[in-house]
Amino acid sequence: MLDAQAKTADKPVKKKKSFFREWFDSILFAVVAASLIRWLFAEPFVIPTPSMENTLLVGDFLFVSKLHYGTRTFRTPLQVPLTHQKIWGTNIPSYSTAIQLPTFRLPGFTRVKNGDVVVFNYPPPRSGEPDYPVDLKTNFIKRCIGIPGDKLEVRQRQVYVNGKAMPVPPHAETNYFVKTTEVLDERFFRKYDIINDFKSPEGPFINWQPLEQYNDSTKTTALVGYSVNTTATTIARFKAFDWVKSIEPLTDQPGQAMPGIYGGSAHQWNRDNYGPVTVPKAGMTVPLNEQTTALYGILIERYEGNENVKLTPTSVSVNGQPISAYTFKQDYYFMMGDNRHNSEDSRYWGFVPEDHIVGKAVLVWMSLDPNPVAFWQKIRWNRLLRLVE
Repeated sequence: MLDAQAKTADKPVKKKKSFFREWFDSILFAVVAASLIRWLFAEPFVIPTPSMENTLLVGDFLFVSKLHYGTRTFRTPLQVPLTHQKIWGTNIPSYSTAIQLPTFRLPGFTRVKNGDVVVFNYPPPRSGEPDYPVDLKTNFIKRCIGIPGDKLEVRQRQVYVNGKAMPVPPHAETNYFVKTTEVLDERFFRKYDIINDFKSPEGPFINWQPLEQYNDSTKTTALVGYSVNTTATTIARFKAFDWVKSIEPLTDQPGQAMPGIYGGSAHQWNRDNYGPVTVPKAGMTVPLNEQTTALYGILIERYEGNENVKLTPTSVSVNGQPISAYTFKQDYYFMMGDNRHNSEDSRYWGFVPEDHIVGKAVLVWMSLDPNPVAFWQKIRWNRLLRLVE
């Protein structure tokens, strides 16, 4: 008995942690746990622009699953946890490129499919931004229109994949020309969620504007023409008004080249008439000529891991050797926004490489209206916990 008491007395008393040490340990555990969850399982995102309206709205907060397509390993391991490009509230970079690792993808539940809403790293360097490592490039969200190997074409706004018409997303928006005998104002359009006062990082988005005022063929009735960017459902409601005289889709015509369209001057394409193009697939070989170089030359130079690539409008050379054909090393995807006339997507900057895919958008968990009519309408209650379709 005395022996046991002596041993107990000799045992050192464990020093209690200080208040600040307990807080530090708790915060450290929370940061590590949140970083692992964000990397392995799901990551929160917020919608900053209207390019996916009305499927996703500005102010929607999403969970993006990393498990569906498989989590990417870190390309840039030296970065401040829970940051992306800069330290919160500053212009100080949150990472170092001193170490760059090869990227691998863990096994996922599925692969990217036609129609999936996908978050990815925007491939080309953005104007005014540094050329970030792949895993730190700006995040974009679009709908996947073409998967590796697909032959894709847009004809008069209708998307065709492998010769079959792809269903238009039910909440997709596009432009219409509306002729009416009534003068319409902001208050009218706001009732139908057609709003002009949102400004994104890409600039203002004009969803309605008067185009012209004129007389009809009888010269007795004054008509006003409006360009309106909205859904087919809203247009069907407009058609029920007796003062709406006609509604026509505003569609670019075939053969009218649009500046800034991906593919350059080698093709006479625009946003409503694009292709046909074949989406590159790992192992696919393409001949290189003026037309194919305009489509695939940038991929060979930027995303395939080749060195010393030189491009001209008609040729490609690698390490000083001209090549007449090229075999792709990874898969690519073609993405488009559901707001077809207000989306910066693959029609303008090209294909998305496989190693730029972040995850699948699965759930809207919160939605805040950036332009509420009243403060109690700030939360869009009808969008909470809505699955992304």
